[in-house]
Amino acid sequence: MRSRGRTTRGRHHGRAPRDSDPEPGSDEQRRCGWCRRVLPSQGAVGRPRLYCGQACRQRAYEQRSATAKAGLPGDVVLVSRNELDGLQDRLYQLRCALEDAQTLLTEKPTKAELERQLTELIRSTGRLDRLWVSERSG
Repeated sequence: MRSRGRTTRGRHHGRAPRDSDPEPGSDEQRRCGWCRRVLPSQGAVGRPRLYCGQACRQRAYEQRSATAKAGLPGDVVLVSRNELDGLQDRLYQLRCALEDAQTLLTEKPTKAELERQLTELIRSTGRLDRLWVSERSG
């Protein structure tokens, strides 16, 4: 049975924890529910922040509103064809760089060759660390 939280003016109290929420007492940092930037630490008093600013709060509201109007479930992820193509290209480059590194390791590489391959591997990841595929809710 799902628990229900109280809702007041679009704010959801008693929401279920998200995968991006850190465990209580952990050193992991909280992230904005929209852009995924690290949120500033706050004291123990009051509700934890969900967004880094009003712009992110507004984008999250617009996204929730658009999916609700379209009759889509809240866990649907919509991306443009260009975004999907770009992501697939980056993942393919990363796969190739990993395969090249794996091949190089079987050939007893020199330190310079390993450094070159690691540099290529890092370059091929681009800014994949900024990609977060998770629920954007609040």
